[in-house]
Amino acid sequence: MLHLIACNMHNEWVVVSLKLVVWTAADGLRHAMGSFPPKAPQGKGKADAASSKAQSSKKDGAGKAKKKKWSKGKQKEKLNAAVFFDKNLYEKLKKEVPSYKLITPSIISERMRCNVSMARRAIADLESKGMIRAIAKHASQCIYTRALAGAE
Repeated sequence: MLHLIACNMHNEWVVVSLKLVVWTAADGLRHAMGSFPPKAPQGKGKADAASSKAQSSKKDGAGKAKKKKWSKGKQKEKLNAAVFFDKNLYEKLKKEVPSYKLITPSIISERMRCNVSMARRAIADLESKGMIRAIAKHASQCIYTRALAGAE
C-alpha cells in the first residue's frame, strides 16, 4: 500500500492510497495498471467455440474505430431565379397560376422560378384582371385562390 498526499480541485489536502499489484507470468512481470492476464475459458462446448471464433473475426477485421465526422448540415439548393418577366414567362404565368387552388407569392416564386417581389407584382396584376381572388390579405402574407366564373 502506498500513501500520497495530494491537493484536489477545491485546494484541499487529501491522502490518496494506491495499491500496486504485481504478479508473475510465464512471459515476465506485469503490473496491474497496464493489462490483466487472459481469462481461462470455461468450456461450454460448441456454442462457446463458435462465439469466440466470431469475436476473433470481428477483432481482426474491424481495426480501429474511425472518428465521427460532422456533417455540414442540409443546405437547400440555390435557384437561379428570374428578375424580369420575359414574354414566355409572363404567358406561362397567366396560363398556369389562375388554375392553382392556393396562390401565394412563395408558391409562384418556387414554381415559376422568379423572385418573390416579381410574384407579388404578378399577383396584383392577375387580381386586377379578375383572374384570381383574395382570401386573406395581411402585411406579411397574402393568400389568393382561383376566381370561379359564376362566383361574386
